Amino acid sequence: MLLAELAKPRTWDVAIIGGGATGLGVALDAAARGYSVVLVESLDFAKGTSSRATKLVHGGVRYLAQGNIALVREALHERTTLLANAPHIAQPLAFVVPAYSWFDIGLYGAGLKAYDVLAGKAALGNTEILTNAADVLKLLPTANAHGLKGGVKYWDGQFDDARLALALARTAASRGALVVNYCAATGLLHSDGKVSGLTCRDEETGATFELKAKCVINAAGVWVDEFRHQDGDAIGRAVRPMVAPSQGVHVVVDRELLPGQHALMVPKTSDGRVLFGVPWLGKVILGTTDTPRHDLPREPLPFPEELEFILTEAGKYLSRAPKREDIRSIWVGLRPLVKPQGEDGEDTKALSREHTVLVSRAGLVTVTGGKWTTYRAMAEDVLSKCMHKGLLASTRAGVTTNLRLVGAPLPGSRVPSIEQPQGLHSYGTDAAEVLKMPGADHEIAPGLTEGMVRFAARFEYARTAEDVLARRCRMLFLDARQAAQLAPVVGEILCEETGVDPQVARFQALAGQYLHPAMQQRV
Repeated sequence: MLLAELAKPRTWDVAIIGGGATGLGVALDAAARGYSVVLVESLDFAKGTSSRATKLVHGGVRYLAQGNIALVREALHERTTLLANAPHIAQPLAFVVPAYSWFDIGLYGAGLKAYDVLAGKAALGNTEILTNAADVLKLLPTANAHGLKGGVKYWDGQFDDARLALALARTAASRGALVVNYCAATGLLHSDGKVSGLTCRDEETGATFELKAKCVINAAGVWVDEFRHQDGDAIGRAVRPMVAPSQGVHVVVDRELLPGQHALMVPKTSDGRVLFGVPWLGKVILGTTDTPRHDLPREPLPFPEELEFILTEAGKYLSRAPKREDIRSIWVGLRPLVKPQGEDGEDTKALSREHTVLVSRAGLVTVTGGKWTTYRAMAEDVLSKCMHKGLLASTRAGVTTNLRLVGAPLPGSRVPSIEQPQGLHSYGTDAAEVLKMPGADHEIAPGLTEGMVRFAARFEYARTAEDVLARRCRMLFLDARQAAQLAPVVGEILCEETGVDPQVARFQALAGQYLHPAMQQRV
């Protein structure tokens, strides 16, 4: 059905390369404004960086410390919008900063009170100064009590990144966009020195297509420079890379290491980074790192020192230090940080976390950088640039400000917390449809039923065992061993639904990397 639509001769208003947070956000905004939209993604939606975030919807406390007030203010505004438009996927979460000196209590308290002030009416709760160790231990029972003086409690948000990406794709499709996964953009079309479309290839059948478009948007994340170089070569113009990739490692452990309903935030570790311990879907995420990366693997692996850093630093703030045998899953995301002119990009902590939109001489629109929280504002900025350059007819901005995503319950409805183990709650109002699926009462594992797998295949674009076990449900990111064990059963159901090879063996090999990573030596 989707391939038949791709094959129809037509000129789209907007063609988008990349099905991550940025590309899907642009697709939804453009479709909501009435443009005709096509989006192609070479693998699965959110397969890359967009499913490997720290799961935080936040204004960026560390950006405040860096003095980037504008970025923090924008992110806090967008945080509120996201929580309102997808309450089944994104929700408020309280964080505790333990302090081991009286000076730190004052320092962190002042900074986080300023965070509240910037949030204004968008604040999710008041920052509280915890003046003794007992108050901290009530909220973080397994915090390291030795030398603990007190701390600070503040509010931000958390979400399920891959399911948010899926909600964006489905909402865009409901507004008329054609979004296709496993369809790789292979090149750009040029006419009279201007970008006029792109070529793509269906990764399952090998079929190739030409998509004509008035405006081509390059939202390929850390891979945007590949298409920028193609564009430059076509018009005989050298292009300088704009992305300096940085990788962030996350370790998942059981909740017994950090029980309760509060997240741990360490604002300054031994090397100046921020460390989080975040309760998520019944487990705890520890991370992250910020390490330069010169290659762009689809499945990056951690460097040995990164894993050691997370375990060691977390151990300083927990009563029991996590060990390698505690790890249930370990995963790595590549951040597309924007490289300033004249910089080599080695110090990724100093690079911009803001997004950048460039329009080439030939009209290729490239967007990269930014973060999940501000995906909607990024999309508006992209379309504004397209209109300013005359690539699209002018339309009114702000159409997605109050656009609730697929599955969002009505305002005021009770929504189960996403801190609990995975299950039906992330479907929102679609849960009723999932329960109508064949096998809805057949539980494959806690939180995953046969009905969910069939729903993923019929309505959520799932093709492979990985699609289901990594992104439709988050098993790979929560317990890689269990995910590998479930793959044959999930694959059999998928094959019944799609008739396509679910690539079970390939997924089981991938799950092995998430559990016992063959850690790479630094190149």
